[in-house]
Amino acid sequence: MGDWSMPIGSLGEEVVARLCELLDNAGRGWRKLAELAGAEKRFRCSAEELEMCSLKVLEPRGSPTQCLLQLLAERDCTLRYLLGCLERMGHEQACRVLSSAVQDVIRITVQPESQVVVEGTQVSLTCCATGPPGLAYQWFCGRQEVPGATSSELVIDTATPTGQPEWYICRVNCGATFTFSRWAHVQVEKSSSPSSASGYCPSMAGLQILRQPRPCRLAEGDTLALECRAIGNPPPQYQWFRNRRPVEGAQAPQFQVKLVTTAERGSYSCHVFNLFHEVWSQEVDVEIGPRLFTSGGSWQEGDGGSLEHDSPGQLYATDKVALLIGNMHYLHHKQLQAPIMDVHALSALLCQLDFKVVSLLDLCKAEMQMAVDEFLLLLDKGVYAGLLYYAGHGYENFGNSFMVPIDAPSAYTSEHCLCVQRVLQEMQQRRTGLNIFLLDMCRKRNLNDDIIPQDGALEVTANIVFGYATCADAEAYELSQGELSNGIFVTFLKRWLLEDEKITVLLDKVAEDMGTLEITRGRQALELRSNLSERRALTDPIHPPGQDESSARNLQWAKAHVLPESRHLRFDCGVTVQLGFAAEFSNIMIIYTRVVAAPKDISKCEARLTDIPEELDVDLKCTNKESPEELGSPLAPVWSLGCPSCCLYSRICGLQKLRQELAFTVCLQYRYQGMDDFVEEQQRVNVGRPLIAKLNLQWVAPPSPAHSPLCPSAPGSWGVGESSWINTPEENLSPEGPSSHTL
Repeated sequence: MGDWSMPIGSLGEEVVARLCELLDNAGRGWRKLAELAGAEKRFRCSAEELEMCSLKVLEPRGSPTQCLLQLLAERDCTLRYLLGCLERMGHEQACRVLSSAVQDVIRITVQPESQVVVEGTQVSLTCCATGPPGLAYQWFCGRQEVPGATSSELVIDTATPTGQPEWYICRVNCGATFTFSRWAHVQVEKSSSPSSASGYCPSMAGLQILRQPRPCRLAEGDTLALECRAIGNPPPQYQWFRNRRPVEGAQAPQFQVKLVTTAERGSYSCHVFNLFHEVWSQEVDVEIGPRLFTSGGSWQEGDGGSLEHDSPGQLYATDKVALLIGNMHYLHHKQLQAPIMDVHALSALLCQLDFKVVSLLDLCKAEMQMAVDEFLLLLDKGVYAGLLYYAGHGYENFGNSFMVPIDAPSAYTSEHCLCVQRVLQEMQQRRTGLNIFLLDMCRKRNLNDDIIPQDGALEVTANIVFGYATCADAEAYELSQGELSNGIFVTFLKRWLLEDEKITVLLDKVAEDMGTLEITRGRQALELRSNLSERRALTDPIHPPGQDESSARNLQWAKAHVLPESRHLRFDCGVTVQLGFAAEFSNIMIIYTRVVAAPKDISKCEARLTDIPEELDVDLKCTNKESPEELGSPLAPVWSLGCPSCCLYSRICGLQKLRQELAFTVCLQYRYQGMDDFVEEQQRVNVGRPLIAKLNLQWVAPPSPAHSPLCPSAPGSWGVGESSWINTPEENLSPEGPSSHTL
């Protein structure tokens, strides 16, 4: 039985020529076929395309039918759909020609895989195909036929290594019709070579990436095509990742997405693995912007840019940037639970809206100032940059909102905090297109602070939105369920954040939802303040102003979100340990160790982290744990998806505090068979400055006068928070009392 799901482009020249003879006429010909095929929108031909087909009769060997079939082939029309159109035409002769051709089509269903094998072993290559009866196989080594290799399986005896990989290919034919498989190469290594970790499995060198994916820049509607090719024994398997999250169903060497949108932008990598080993491809950036029109569209000057083409009301951003800060572990005030879950949830949603997201937890004042300064470096004219979300303790005096760092003293004043209105002034100087502040904190008056800020007046830009989690002189609450908790604000905000609505309309809907919660009625209600004059939404598409500016900003943002590369440590005893990394937030990293190879005479071994720098917030109870859940992080199910099994996990917090490169010791403890005592080996490892540590946020600026803006920024770049959607916990207030984000 033939494969009718194959594309029209798989038809041979003889079949196409026969169809052209039958359909190149004005009656039941190619025009009728075009009409019936156009019943499905993607196969519909325009008047210009039909005219182009008809003009083919003026060419010496031109054929309108061939031109039409080529147009349908470019749109991935299948043989089954073509046959259906011919049947509806009642063209029995054309149907017979097509049916006969499909029966004769040879299709490779199983391709041979490249492998690396140890000298003296046997390796098997397989090629399977479907098609007409009587298929014949013939294997080739290079250009030479392999004598007697006329079955679907080729067994190769690797008695002596050749030093160079041998290339193999299989030809499948039925009479004069034939097709070839993909090339596969077999690399034979000596069993005593350094790349062999043991006698029972090949080494890390035995799983090698031959072709790395390449970065690309596309327009909406294009086809995204990435490829990662590897060799190994057993044959490698593949899993593609986007922004370090697995892409469902993307488990082939080629990854393709047709008709892409800006939602497909991000960093892509491929996880290649087999039974014994794993390796990651390089991470590449895929940039996707709105399709530029050759006519009819024009840019308008203004903060945000409006591109008029068919929909004159559509507004565009030159970029989208968001800073999310959550403060939980205060030194002199009540500990909070909600910020970790709130920042995590919003980070995931904003990434879906193509925001460049920076997510940070537990910052002192100097770190908060430096974080905001680095955030401002990403802003430019038209950037939808003003999405600043803060969850933590806070207060409001004389109409100014203040964010409280974790190192604020018990009787803090504005001198110890960050003023939101000053941040807004800095944003306005950058000429941003939209400034949004989502403040998930209390707004009670601070009786210790009688200072009235003497900052200059804000500009009238008609692009400012403030969304307060609660009203003036009121508190904000957490919803708790065990250790997991959400603020009331985010619990309802995340239900609406992805809606294509003007931001003020969206926040109105959040306010209405919050009003239905009986337990906080009369105690907490969302307050919206806005002077937004245009219909700006978080879903507005991005249209970069120019490649140079956009690329510079993307590079600046991307530098500090790259994790250290996974590596393998080889110890003198013959044990190989994998050292891997995962990101929870921009300043929180997970390090895991896994024994991937060990000599047969070693019965037990494990690798632990020690000597972690003292300035980092590392709880010894959260290091070297056998499962992600033991680390105490509610986000473990998210980042652990990309981690292998049988590991020891350590959670490293406060990366912004690093004063130098992150260095630690990997301590290997192992025991030989028949012995009770453990033996220990150590290796010192330096992974550089991971994630947000590249920004030197631990640098303490001199105190700023009350009238000055934020301190000058140090050079640096941004990191992205890894996050994903979370469920809303049970809606009951924390039993500790009436406040969560309180003074």
